[in-house]
Amino acid sequence: MLSHFLKNNTKFLQSVHSWEESIQIAAKPLLDQGAITTAYVQAMIDNVHKNGPYIVIVPGIAMPHAKNTGNINATGMSFLKLETPVLFPEGKEVSLLFVLAAEDSTGHLELITDLSSMLIDEDVMVKLLQVSSETELISLIEEVE
Repeated sequence: MLSHFLKNNTKFLQSVHSWEESIQIAAKPLLDQGAITTAYVQAMIDNVHKNGPYIVIVPGIAMPHAKNTGNINATGMSFLKLETPVLFPEGKEVSLLFVLAAEDSTGHLELITDLSSMLIDEDVMVKLLQVSSETELISLIEEVE
């Protein structure tokens, strides 16, 4: 399921200027499809300003998300890989961002389960940090799924 949502929703960049920009860029595929609104992108950024870097779910990996207050039109996920990590608040370095947009409170649970399964496997984590294209990312995810 994760591979299905990430197809054509990935970006690979050398670096960004700020963690806010990383969220904006990571969310852009979902924004372009109309799955989310610009208000959702701002809500994800505002959450970090208000609550700190709780979206950094494991070292090096963030899962930006926010509550659906009418700013999500479809459940989706997008991905950004940075060669040079971006610094989130509290000095947390992030290289991988998985943006999650959940249309309702349960529809995204399978996506989170699939992502969690990948992130608890150290070998997969190492490979994830080394992928350099969408094809490599999708192949890795399909191996795990």
